[in-house]
Amino acid sequence: MNKWKLLPHMALRGVVQNGREYYPYIAAGIFSVFTFFTFTSIIYNEGLIKELPRAAYAWMLLEIGRVLLGIILVPFLFYANNFLIKRRTREFGLYSILGLEKRHIGMLLFFETLVIYLIVVIGGVVLGSVLSKLLFLLLLKVSGLPLNVKFVFTWQAVKYTATLFVVIFLINLVYALFQIGRSKPVELLSGSKKGEKQPRWIAVYGILGLVTLGIGYKISIFSEVNSMIFTDFFLAVFLVVAGTYLLFTSGSVMLLRMLKGRKRFYYKPQNFVTISGMLYRMKKNAASLSNICIFSTMVVITLICTITLYHGLDGIALYEYPYDVWAEYGAGDIKYEDAAAKIRELEEKYDMKALRMDVYDYMIFSCLKNGSQFERKQQTSKFEDTYGIYFLTLEDYNRLEKEDKMLDDHQILLLSTGEDVGFESIGFMGVNLSVAEELKHIYPFPKSGKNNFGTDFVIVVKDETARDVCAEAFAKENGITEVDAFLDSGYQSMGVVLEGKDEAKQDFVKELSVWMQGQEGFTGIGNGLEERADTRAMYGGLLFIGILFGLIFFMCLLLIMYYKQISEGYEDQNSFAIMQKVGMSDKEIKGTIRRQILLVFLLPLVGALLHTSAGMFMVDNLMAALGLFDGKLIILWTVLVSLVFIFVYGISYAMTAKTYYKIVK
Repeated sequence: MNKWKLLPHMALRGVVQNGREYYPYIAAGIFSVFTFFTFTSIIYNEGLIKELPRAAYAWMLLEIGRVLLGIILVPFLFYANNFLIKRRTREFGLYSILGLEKRHIGMLLFFETLVIYLIVVIGGVVLGSVLSKLLFLLLLKVSGLPLNVKFVFTWQAVKYTATLFVVIFLINLVYALFQIGRSKPVELLSGSKKGEKQPRWIAVYGILGLVTLGIGYKISIFSEVNSMIFTDFFLAVFLVVAGTYLLFTSGSVMLLRMLKGRKRFYYKPQNFVTISGMLYRMKKNAASLSNICIFSTMVVITLICTITLYHGLDGIALYEYPYDVWAEYGAGDIKYEDAAAKIRELEEKYDMKALRMDVYDYMIFSCLKNGSQFERKQQTSKFEDTYGIYFLTLEDYNRLEKEDKMLDDHQILLLSTGEDVGFESIGFMGVNLSVAEELKHIYPFPKSGKNNFGTDFVIVVKDETARDVCAEAFAKENGITEVDAFLDSGYQSMGVVLEGKDEAKQDFVKELSVWMQGQEGFTGIGNGLEERADTRAMYGGLLFIGILFGLIFFMCLLLIMYYKQISEGYEDQNSFAIMQKVGMSDKEIKGTIRRQILLVFLLPLVGALLHTSAGMFMVDNLMAALGLFDGKLIILWTVLVSLVFIFVYGISYAMTAKTYYKIVK
């Protein structure tokens, strides 16, 4: 038979005969295509933008997620394909000796790549066509968007997906051809059995790894909620990844050398095979261990962030927008009695109860904080060093909080919306004020201990006279000459919270909004129902991406673990066969395998849990930057997700260990 006619048949047979390696790769490829196709299909669904309010948030996040997903899939599929080529180098060497030229082997690889590409793309698109509608409904659900929008299959998504994976498979093919082309047949025959040289500068790698990892941990643990939080996050991730690789490269070799130096320990059959086998492939072992550790950390932290954000979504929306509807006026323009009468009228009309109806006057100043002193803001002052200072009268505070507190002259009640400050007295533009009590809450000024970046202060003074004294001091410090006009430049706010579901509140809020805008002194209005819906839509898209990325990272982790066990099983096969011939029992072989698997299982897991523990300080701050300040909720899901991951990780490794044992047998 002509060689060129034989090659497609050999390519298909090569995939089938090497199914143990190729089938997981194909399954991972199909899942990758499915995920990317789902993102693309939803993005190109015209109804998402045209028919859905607030869908632009979800669309924008999906577009970002698609780009990130493409970036992740390229190195991941390259890694998996590289493993497959290394596994088949001996086979390609045999082909060369039997008469196939390298151009024939190149065509063989081309046909194999083409077959796998078609299977992966067709399988992924078919699976995506079946399940994309379900995932589309999930996106609508977590985003709080209407569920009556149809999902439409688009050929544009198929075209975009097919093009991306053509590029990925071409990269893999070119690299494989380069590897085969530069190798001699003899090298191909022995390449998979070639041991690795022991890496040099182990101590330097170890010290550099500890320093790099320590700096990454320090950035995470001591991070703050400020303008650099996201920059610090990516810097910490980079340092932890680099430090992990350096430590696994140096630490694993140092550990194996130390164990080898203990003669009584090393020259036992079960220990000898384990240690010698791992030293034989130390660089590759360190790389795979570090990859498992990093992907394990990514899975755990992604799931923690996703689940915590899902359960804290309502809290985030309420924190940002505590009122269902609110309006702003000039100072003293709205009478509390008039507002209360209007609310009672609408309650009867719509058979709905108002849980809160607040009307209060306030003045707000932007100041520089220096210890317990609030001073004039300088032109060179940074944004994070300036604070908003709200002044309320005691009368308004008592009405808001249904309290009956009393204050003397120059006494105040103080609220920090961030962490408690513990001041016994403060200075405001040179006016000394005694803190009678540091408050824990004032509605609608939510307190969040982590929100140091966006902290405001609320100062409750005895009456308007005491407030005007502070306002005059501010005017004097800032060179304001029209003091009387400045004192009259305060604000008044009216806010309403209704009982019931958002859908039922719409008509009530709509009519009340019309009334609010018709009152004297009106300056602005806000609809909390719509603003919260926007927030849910934006974070809902983030949740959807987090769910799919968690699955992608877990798939990467499983495939790396599986291929590690497969490759090591084939490499150790002959070693165990020799040990059996010299008298090593099946029980001893199982014990050796168990020790080796346990070592490989524990190191990445311990590293991942350490990374997660250090990373949760920054995750806590990232959640605070998104408006979630429930530390107990974060701790709860950190513990639960970690326990579940340990359980699933153990099952996954047990299954791959069985495959390893079957190969060795």
